[in-house]
Amino acid sequence: MDLKEKLLSSFIAFENQNSTDTPFVSQVRGKAIKNFENTGFPTKKNEAWKYTSLNKILKEDYSIFPKSETPLEYKDVQKYFIHDIDSYKIVFVDGKYASHLSQTTHEGIDVCLMSAALSKAKYQPVIENYFNAIAPQEGLNALNTAFCSEGAYIHIKSNTSADRPIQIIHFSTGQEVAMLLQPRNLIVIDENAQVQIIERHQSLSKNATLTNSTTELFAAKRSIVDYYKVQNDMTDASLIDSTFIEQHQESHVSVHTFSFGGKLTRNNLNFYQKGQRIASILKGVTIIGNKQHVDHNTLVHHIEPHCESHQDYKGIFGDSAMGVFNGKVVVEKEAQKTNAFQANNNLLINDKATINTKPQLEIFADDVKCSHGCTIGQLDENALFYLQARGIPKKEAKALLMYAFANNVLESVKIPQLKQRINALIAQKLGVNIGFDL
Repeated sequence: MDLKEKLLSSFIAFENQNSTDTPFVSQVRGKAIKNFENTGFPTKKNEAWKYTSLNKILKEDYSIFPKSETPLEYKDVQKYFIHDIDSYKIVFVDGKYASHLSQTTHEGIDVCLMSAALSKAKYQPVIENYFNAIAPQEGLNALNTAFCSEGAYIHIKSNTSADRPIQIIHFSTGQEVAMLLQPRNLIVIDENAQVQIIERHQSLSKNATLTNSTTELFAAKRSIVDYYKVQNDMTDASLIDSTFIEQHQESHVSVHTFSFGGKLTRNNLNFYQKGQRIASILKGVTIIGNKQHVDHNTLVHHIEPHCESHQDYKGIFGDSAMGVFNGKVVVEKEAQKTNAFQANNNLLINDKATINTKPQLEIFADDVKCSHGCTIGQLDENALFYLQARGIPKKEAKALLMYAFANNVLESVKIPQLKQRINALIAQKLGVNIGFDL
């Protein structure tokens, strides 16, 4: 039995486990499993998946439901938290909520669980308005919707700023030989509200893990959202992270993605601008080696005038690593005065490393300022010689140049402790100790 058949046959058992959910949620799930049955997993025949094959990771015999809970102590996982900041925490272990590691709240804002939101009547107005409203009804997103039971539910109400960042962390313990996890996040930011969110998926063993994560984020008028994704997983962990963001008038949403590890990582990041004077920021740094694979697939859809978007992705690839960047900006006819920038710059530090990059613009308006481009190259030999001539060893000189290469992405990180952590991760990936922060 292949994985698709296993999932389809397991759906009835899953529904029985979640019998307390509302009729609305059950109906959404029923439609989703039918859509997944029709579309299945994406293949390289799909243009958006041309350079990323799921064949190898789908051959694993994944456990869909964990057989038992594995307790974790904070001291065992402390290093994966940004522990030197005061934050709310929503922590999951093998897909189950870990209350002893978490700190949620309902005081002025809702930082809690999807399972509660899906089953309790007081959350239903938000669920019926926003749940599954912008995620595509096919393929991996349909699969996630069908098996959605747990994840983060965040609702920041009008004229409210979250008083501290929110950390969403998913741990996989490796209690199963292979585990399939499908977290679902719903984030609703009302008018004039603000929030900072940090998300991480982390395996704690070398057993195979496949995480199929879907996040829907709604940013109302004049809201501000800073979202940070830290991806530094084990070499047998694969992540498919799909994030869909709907923005309204004068909202400002930025998403930073730091991809440093994992077997296969696919980031689907989609922005839909539904209002004027909107700003969308997409930035990322990828540093991988061995046979790791990272694929960034982005979309910014400009629908109304006087909006802007800024995409800046940096990649450093060593050994036999493969990177993919497939970015698209669509400017509709009504979206005059749009200012859209897109750049993907890459360094190949090994002859066997590969990058496939395709920046795209589809412009139907005539009064816009749009640019896109990509570069693929190696370190500047003249700059490297300059540093070595001033007494800096070659290894450290290369690291300095790579730090400089990624600097403009790190500059816009607004949480100082997170910025320090990312700097440390970059230094670790480059194998050097650099005594300053960018």
